[in-house]
Amino acid sequence: MKRFWLALGALLALTPAYAEPARYMTPPAPIGDIIDASPTPAVSISPRGDMLAILGRSSFPSITELAEPELRLAGIRMNPRNNGPANARTPWLRTLSFKPVNGGPERNVRLPKGFRFASPRWSPDGRHVAMMVDAPTGLELWSVDVSTATARRLTGPILNAAFGAGYNWRPDSTGLMVLLVPANRGPAPSTTYVPEGPAIQENLGRAAPVRTYQDLLRNANDEALFAHYFTSQLALVGLDGKPARRIGKPAIIAAADLSPDGRYILQRHLQRPFSYAVPANLFAARTFVSDMNGNALHVVADLPVLDNIPTPFDATHEGPRAIQWRADADATLAWVEARDGGDSRREASLRDTVYMLSAPFNGSRTTLIDLPHRLSAIAWGRNDVAIVYSRWWQTRTETRHIVNPANPATPRQLLQRNYQDRYNDPGRPSLKTDARGRSVLQFTPQGDALLVEGEGARREGMFPFVDRMDLATGKATRIWQAEGPGYEAIAGIIDDSATQLLTSRQSPTSPPNYFLRRTAGGAPTALTSFADPAPQFAGVTKRTIAYKRKDGVALSGTLYLPAGYDAARDGRLPVLMWAYPAEFTDADVAGQVVDEANRFVRPNGTSHLFALTQGYAVFDDPKMPIVGASGTEANDTYIEQLVMNAEAAVEAVVAEGIADRDRIAVGGHSYGAFMTANLLAHTDLFRAGIARSGAYNRTLTPFGFQAEQRTYWEAADTYTRMSPFTFANRIREPILMIHGENDSNAGTFPIQSDRFYAALKGHGATVRLAILPLEDHGYRARESMLHTQWEMIRWLDTYVKPARQTARR
Repeated sequence: MKRFWLALGALLALTPAYAEPARYMTPPAPIGDIIDASPTPAVSISPRGDMLAILGRSSFPSITELAEPELRLAGIRMNPRNNGPANARTPWLRTLSFKPVNGGPERNVRLPKGFRFASPRWSPDGRHVAMMVDAPTGLELWSVDVSTATARRLTGPILNAAFGAGYNWRPDSTGLMVLLVPANRGPAPSTTYVPEGPAIQENLGRAAPVRTYQDLLRNANDEALFAHYFTSQLALVGLDGKPARRIGKPAIIAAADLSPDGRYILQRHLQRPFSYAVPANLFAARTFVSDMNGNALHVVADLPVLDNIPTPFDATHEGPRAIQWRADADATLAWVEARDGGDSRREASLRDTVYMLSAPFNGSRTTLIDLPHRLSAIAWGRNDVAIVYSRWWQTRTETRHIVNPANPATPRQLLQRNYQDRYNDPGRPSLKTDARGRSVLQFTPQGDALLVEGEGARREGMFPFVDRMDLATGKATRIWQAEGPGYEAIAGIIDDSATQLLTSRQSPTSPPNYFLRRTAGGAPTALTSFADPAPQFAGVTKRTIAYKRKDGVALSGTLYLPAGYDAARDGRLPVLMWAYPAEFTDADVAGQVVDEANRFVRPNGTSHLFALTQGYAVFDDPKMPIVGASGTEANDTYIEQLVMNAEAAVEAVVAEGIADRDRIAVGGHSYGAFMTANLLAHTDLFRAGIARSGAYNRTLTPFGFQAEQRTYWEAADTYTRMSPFTFANRIREPILMIHGENDSNAGTFPIQSDRFYAALKGHGATVRLAILPLEDHGYRARESMLHTQWEMIRWLDTYVKPARQTARR
């Protein structure tokens, strides 16, 4: 018997002290109260700039809501109950009201009890707002009359939103073009089936590298389910109450866009055979223009499965892409085609060419511009002005050209810059919604200049601005710029002279609220009065600290201190350092410091800032640049640079007199979790780590990850050295890992955490792995938020807060 009790005692001694039943836990106060507080409403301005829509958001959904059926097909997660996006990915709204910008009372829209909606969209004339409404058996289309603040149903529960919202306004605002569930679709294929044979994939000597995707089709039954739920019927629905008018035949319609004049439809139909190697956006597809009866008039592109795009980030596929309507013309197509075969590794003076073709689409295409880099975007303005943006990731270069669509022979370069350079960012030409609902460049009333919006980043903070850019010279003249204290962002330029702006103002103690500001001067007029959602956090203080790593690269981060902290009384604190690495090609750009201490910050959800309520200081976003200057690959020295960054961050918070050097934890989410594991493996700087939803073995993402564009076979040593899995035997500090059970992010399969946990456990590490049921890469359920905070706070309280009793290794 004595031997039995001795054995039992030994067993209990080996059992972790934190073992507990598998149930959701709640964190200490006041974290739960803050998470459960009503979220601040969202705001949307009307196309005419005269009205605000104030949208009441739902709190975090319950785990019961997340437990609704979910299908994962071809890289898309959808809800088979309502044929819409999965609950975990739908930001449901609950209330709607309207507030006139130039004065007047706020008017609430009366909505049925239990009503929830998503994807609200203004009509081009600003008189209605359409919305997608959840019903027991499907999604309905509703419309709200702004003048009367009344809502009414336009369709039954027949919207097909598997690919997204599934509707857009007609240019004349008389109704909407929608995607519907086909009539008489019939029952869905069973999600359980008896296979008739194995699922076969085959490749006969063709190089087809693909990145690591999740939720792909796996078998014939998945194909049947995909075809069933993603097949839709294009239709027109009016505001007059008449039945929907169907257009053409049902098809797997990935996109449909009316021409600005409302006479044609640009459609993209997915085609068989489906692929088991890539998601739906890379399936074989036919893009064509149809008339309003669905008859095909012109095929723009007929592309095969795009499973052989080269892996470098500047690579693309051959054939037309970025197919769109010219926003400023009645019915003119524009698209881009690669001139280098899509392979950025080839030597080429031209990379892309943008083409145009006007209705009736039976003429020859015209060239808008030849580009030395990849097309990024086009901002259409009028027949003689458009701005073309292009980028080259390898050098972080952005180029802007101004072109004349009517006579495109001589485009003019406006600028070329490093797009990561915040100090010298000139802003971007402003866009406005025209009378047909299209986003177009905002010209000054005389038509000889454009309005430009920018962030105004400098060492002291962010000071957004509005400029007038002369079209002839490209010279910018300042119209207005925000001033401190506080932070004032531009939410909209109301008139073409920029005499009135809609801004969002905040300070460290005042939440963001909307104001009407006159650029000529005077006090702004308050339009909203949203309250502090977490007054428990009001006493927290913060400041930006700047420092350098040992090779001279400038760094910075935001240091938060708990409410009521007194240095003389409280002394040095335990610290949680939360970070995320970023890659740069220029050390000076990487070292730019922008003081953001004038922002209003409140934590919610899984925020690491909740640690402040439990007596910790938080060093938030200490910069972790990985610099690859002069064409070198940044990741070849990833570990060395990461360690330098962390060493400098620790020295900085210790030098501030805040941090107890022996009680610092490091943490991060996704690539920040990867960083955390590497810092525990390669340094002795930290007492413990928290790694959420990370990837730890880069051989499981062999065709590239994050900013690494080389394959494993091209840079095997880099992949191996960057993987903390390789160095699991070196991790001795306690590490908490959390991962969503249904993580769909490319590269962060839950197996990454499973196998890393097994490696750590096998080497005797102190490690805990919490898998959150039903959760994706980011967590959504209230229960998951609370439990994540409980895990994090208890880990810190157990392994970081107490004074160390044993010597450091």
